[in-house]
Amino acid sequence: MSGPYWETGYVSGAFDLFHIGHLNVIMQARAHCRRLVVGVATDRVVREMKGRDPVIPLAERREIVAGLRDVDEVIVDDHVDKFDTWRELRYDVLFKGDDWQGTERARLLAERLEPVGSTIWFFPYTRHTSSTLLRSVLSSLAQTPVHLLYDDQGACPLCGATPTPGA
Repeated sequence: MSGPYWETGYVSGAFDLFHIGHLNVIMQARAHCRRLVVGVATDRVVREMKGRDPVIPLAERREIVAGLRDVDEVIVDDHVDKFDTWRELRYDVLFKGDDWQGTERARLLAERLEPVGSTIWFFPYTRHTSSTLLRSVLSSLAQTPVHLLYDDQGACPLCGATPTPGA
């Protein structure tokens, strides 16, 4: 491991439609702290931050994250403002993807964390996948009719069924 190392690290997110980008940030965070706490955002926080409800229920998102070997503790995070979360956990570092770096929100949070001895550390964002992209693909698939392929006699090669007229 190279780079800084902290006692308690914190990662927060919706963790909806869990994907490799989520796993990457958790694994990278684990390499930089002795104890990793992961906050799974409530539906209200996801709605406020992303403007839509998560697909996966909170309890399931929490269980998915809890099942990861790199996670020491999972909390339900009901705070949009991660300084409010700091007040509860007293984490040494908040880990975020670098898509957040340079934003006004990150700057303001860093200004509040510095006097209390905490910081924000950014990791490369996994650009080729996101829950938004997965949601879009799944949505388009849900709207695409599925047509069975039939053999020369008009029967399904898997089960022998024939198409219903007008279907």
